[in-house]
Amino acid sequence: MFQPVNPKQSLPKIEHEILDFWEREKIFEKSVAARKGKPKYVFFDGPPFANGLPHYGHILANALKDAVTRYWTMRGYYVPRVNGWDCHGLPVEYEIEKELKISGRKEIEKMGVAKFNKACRQSVFRYTEEWEKLLKRIARWVDFEHSYATLENEYMESIWWVFKEIWKKGMVYQGYKSMHVCPRCETPL
Repeated sequence: MFQPVNPKQSLPKIEHEILDFWEREKIFEKSVAARKGKPKYVFFDGPPFANGLPHYGHILANALKDAVTRYWTMRGYYVPRVNGWDCHGLPVEYEIEKELKISGRKEIEKMGVAKFNKACRQSVFRYTEEWEKLLKRIARWVDFEHSYATLENEYMESIWWVFKEIWKKGMVYQGYKSMHVCPRCETPL
């Protein structure tokens, strides 16, 4: 029923041949384009921080995300998938604090918020090349050519637009609730 398999084959060599074929023949792009005009399946993927190297947890999460989008693609849906980079928040700020050997809001203010923000912006794309290599290696199909970054004005304006729309619908309210707060930097987690 099955052809005999050569037990001396190099599995890493086969892996690279397949990945090279997918890239050379633009298989991912063709799989998306072939379904254009079909019902759209939208998958909001929380992007990783590119100022740190990927690890096992990222591999697992990305494999699961890719399985979901491939499943809906195989069901015939149009599933565009664009890579993104998260550039905001404590992971970025904490890394820069360690690099600059400062700690907490008071030291950031003493240094100058604009200077600190500049250092954060410069750090956020530090490991994009390693991330792209890893995501390609685990066969995560996403569009790297049109990647977005959460620090881009267009992205932030789209978030403010969404907030305005839910505000207009009366879905935003003021209230009280418990929040996890970082005692070191005095911000919500």
